[in-house]
Amino acid sequence: MHRATLKDVAGRAGVHVATASRALNEASRYLVQADTLERVLSAAKELGYTPNMAARTLKTATSRAVGMLIPDIMNPIFPPMMRGVEEVLRGEGYSTWVVNTDDDSARNEEAVSAFRQRNVDGLILATARLNDPVIDLMQKQGTVTPFVLANRRAARSDVPSVRVDEAGGMRLALEHLIGLGHRRIALLAGPQDVSTGRAGKQAFVAGVGKYGLPKVRGQVVVCGSFTFEAGREAMRDRLREDVSFSAVVAGNDLIALGCVDALLEAGLCCPRDMSVIGFNDMMLMDRVTPALTTVAIPHRQVGVEAARLLVEVMRGEFRRKSSVVLKPSLMVRDTTIPFPG
Repeated sequence: MHRATLKDVAGRAGVHVATASRALNEASRYLVQADTLERVLSAAKELGYTPNMAARTLKTATSRAVGMLIPDIMNPIFPPMMRGVEEVLRGEGYSTWVVNTDDDSARNEEAVSAFRQRNVDGLILATARLNDPVIDLMQKQGTVTPFVLANRRAARSDVPSVRVDEAGGMRLALEHLIGLGHRRIALLAGPQDVSTGRAGKQAFVAGVGKYGLPKVRGQVVVCGSFTFEAGREAMRDRLREDVSFSAVVAGNDLIALGCVDALLEAGLCCPRDMSVIGFNDMMLMDRVTPALTTVAIPHRQVGVEAARLLVEVMRGEFRRKSSVVLKPSLMVRDTTIPFPG
């Protein structure tokens, strides 16, 4: 079968190849008269023409594509984020290519290298660690592919990022529990090599001092990952230690669900025996039993703002603050109740 070429389209429409090229390029079709544009588009449709992106990439060193790295495609917070990115970039004429890295540093580097070899026009990294070798490498190289961070930030302040105010979210969680009469509160924190985990822990420790809460043995536990299994194991450890606290703040919703599961396993009940509050408000957290009280972050809006920021950087119109910080909110449901004492 013969694949229709640009020359075929031009011949069918009765125009020069250059005119057909301008008409089929969204960025330049405004230069073509309306009747000519209609003929070219009609001819392309009749012939089943699709542009040869590989050839265009080689010719222009651009791809009209953006690469996005996410750490865990099974984590429900990322699909809404990806959708926000895709909605913005599609409107700007870009395709979005997504790679799952399992939060592995080596896979992050491989994915960034593969994207850059394919001349992506920009990168959105939802995988960044506080001190990330990928970021350092890209910053040191002479020709840098534009990139922004989503949902995380780097230790260095000159890296554009979009994230949620984790410290503000932790304050909402603590104030909610304190308002219910809880005083002995523990934290199951996320990994400390990423900004979301570290910011949450720092804000919790500061809150314990600010609100005059008692310091309980084993009060802060750092989980190795933001997973259900990590939360369950951390809570099992706390229960074996027989630590007396009445409420737990979890680094994310998956850790919180693992915590609730460990309580049930031990014959305890949430929230009767212990109140639990999560962070993220993933999809269906209002449908689980008991429905999870959690700090909600605007996942889709994180993606939208990251894409908008990247477009500005790619166009050289980067005038906004390099960090965009979105506000969290509190979703009060069934896993937190007043302290029974």
